[in-house]
Amino acid sequence: MAQQAYVTETDNGDSGPERRGSALRRLTDRATRLLGTLRSDRRVWRRGLVLATLALLLALVMVVHAHIPNSIGNLGSLTETFLPWLGLGIPVLLLLALVRRSASALIAVLVPSVVWLNLFGGLLTDKAAAVTGGDLTVVTHNVNAENADPEGTAQAVAASGADLVALEELTATAVPVYERALASTYKYHSVQGTVGLWSKYPLSGVRSVDIKLGWTRAMRATVTAPAGPVAVYVAHLPSVRVKLEAGFTARQRDHSADALGEAIADERLERVVLLGDLNGTMNDRALNAVTSQMRSTQGAAGSGFGFSWPASFPMARIDQIMVKGIEPVSSWTLPETSSDHLPVAARVDLATES
Repeated sequence: MAQQAYVTETDNGDSGPERRGSALRRLTDRATRLLGTLRSDRRVWRRGLVLATLALLLALVMVVHAHIPNSIGNLGSLTETFLPWLGLGIPVLLLLALVRRSASALIAVLVPSVVWLNLFGGLLTDKAAAVTGGDLTVVTHNVNAENADPEGTAQAVAASGADLVALEELTATAVPVYERALASTYKYHSVQGTVGLWSKYPLSGVRSVDIKLGWTRAMRATVTAPAGPVAVYVAHLPSVRVKLEAGFTARQRDHSADALGEAIADERLERVVLLGDLNGTMNDRALNAVTSQMRSTQGAAGSGFGFSWPASFPMARIDQIMVKGIEPVSSWTLPETSSDHLPVAARVDLATES
């Protein structure tokens, strides 16, 4: 993102960047003074032991997150859903360590910093920059059953230029609106229950996929793309809730994820794309039946975390594009629509097996 330098005049005549620079210099000077007293003042080692302990506990949570039990309110899955956000504790602890002039706390803060960078540092780089090409662009979008502007939402996803568009949370009254709005761009489509797939290429082998809910929220189709056939799955796993009395309630979502994973494992075609709202992140162990056999396009070829929900202030990527036997080329989020989710998109190379 390009940034434009600017100067803001204040009442005392100081410029905005200068004031920020002064604050940074003061913080740097404080750190320098602290380092200068390490040899002469032993108190800097004794101060801030509580802060040092908190820093080490933060690092421990990130290291052992996979071992946090789900038996108590699915606490493990809840932690893994928002695991990247634990990194916000690092600058807070660093600032407090500087204020307390604590050498122990400063050194301890390095531990969660290294752990966080090891877990998520790779997501901070633009992995799509070194890769070009691709022969299929796909989009998935939970359009929200209460969407007040389904036609505008349909036009927005069509404008992305995608070859395939998967929509979730379709209602019986909204389906005709989406069909009309997308008809001119996508010659082929199928709606199964509350999910649908629109394609520029012929569809065959269309069927619903049983994810153990009692109603249809997943489907499968063969798309005959120019580079050859690919199996496309569209899924909307059950929602999860955070409740004070029950914790992170996700049992139905977990069972559906297992059923979806079994269906994908039984797929006969070598090239598979999964599009949908999985109501879980790639870190969530409850989705292992799916994530263990597929690659996230965002993790493999995206830039940043690609958070998709909630649209007003995205905090987690629960809308996923995953592939098997296909090489991801790029992955990104699309602008906000009238839904509470952001659409997510990816470009893949069907001719190159990952």
